[in-house]
Amino acid sequence: MKGFIHSTESFGSVDGPGVRFVIFMSGCPMRCQFCHNPDTWNMTDGEQRSVDELLQQALRYRSYWRDGGGITVSGGEPLMQIDFLLELFRKAKEHGIHTTIDTSGAPFTREEPFFGKFNELMGYTDLLLLDIKHIDEAQHRILTGQSNNNILDMAEYLSKIGKPVWIRHVLVPQRNDYDGYLRDLRKFIDTLDNVEKVEILPYHTLGEYKWKELGYDYPLAGIEPPSAERIENANRILETGCKVNK
Repeated sequence: MKGFIHSTESFGSVDGPGVRFVIFMSGCPMRCQFCHNPDTWNMTDGEQRSVDELLQQALRYRSYWRDGGGITVSGGEPLMQIDFLLELFRKAKEHGIHTTIDTSGAPFTREEPFFGKFNELMGYTDLLLLDIKHIDEAQHRILTGQSNNNILDMAEYLSKIGKPVWIRHVLVPQRNDYDGYLRDLRKFIDTLDNVEKVEILPYHTLGEYKWKELGYDYPLAGIEPPSAERIENANRILETGCKVNK
């Protein structure tokens, strides 16, 4: 089994608990205006690598993981290559490795064959980092090019099956950094029973040069990162300093 891989990181510290080997997969159905990795959008631009090759590479760093570390698969959007992910996590579990998926949830559907594969994958997955880009459906379409209906459905399904989730939210001025939207997101999170953590990821402009190199017009040109006050405000509304479950 081979997948299209954009890159790897040996000592990831922000993609799940502990020190992690992070696999960035190629291919993404979204076109987020704030994306800092537009070079991951096209799946076939990645390098084809096998499950066994990546697993062996990851295992070289196992001594650094200690308690809580492991493998995180990010992107791009890893669920676009769900067959590859299934085999990778199944074999990772044979080695007792903690597994995490960093996902936007965009490919999620309850239709087959995806839904059956997704349920099997959850049996090998310890944690999901679920990026909710915008709580408002119409604004989500503007920000990402896609609806968020199936993404919120995925969040609700993960709650139903009790799969641990960290909610991540990229805070973007003039897009989702409004108190009303933040409160609505908080209300949605309060309906879930499986959220262990909520994280604010402040928008930054570090990926703008990649858009230009690829010949794309950068849609957020001129928009500065959120101020410290707005970040603090979002953290307060979303209660990021404490676990969500009551």
